[in-house]
Amino acid sequence: MTEPADIDLAWTLPDEAATAALAARVASALDGGMVLYLHGPLGAGKTSFARALLTALGVGERVKSPTYSLVEGYTARDRPAWHLDLYRIADPGELEWLGLDALADPAALVLVEWPERGAGALPAADLELQLDYAGQGRQASLRAFTVRGERLQARLAKY
Repeated sequence: MTEPADIDLAWTLPDEAATAALAARVASALDGGMVLYLHGPLGAGKTSFARALLTALGVGERVKSPTYSLVEGYTARDRPAWHLDLYRIADPGELEWLGLDALADPAALVLVEWPERGAGALPAADLELQLDYAGQGRQASLRAFTVRGERLQARLAKY
């Protein structure tokens, strides 16, 4: 794991359509597996971003929120994709029964909402997306933590 990139990318997202557009940009820059942690307060757009990203990657089925199931699996661009929402987890030990071994597949896209609740039981993040309220809209920032994440971040910076 490398140190985080010196510069985070940041965007102002005035509405849900802008969040979906950012997710589509990330999808177009994605060239393989990635572990993306999604941070932000309740209602900041983490699930909206994950849904839009998975849809932009060609997931043809309805993308469900994993709030109650904790994890939903999909196929995106012929690769496994996992969307986790750990909001209801009180202790990372609760994740043992989920069979998270599949998350270690380097070809998989792994999206994790509330990753701090699964600390120690999750694969390390390549990227972290922070979503926060900004007036009526949102502010998003992206930070890379691995070479794989830095490559995606560099591709996004060119758009």
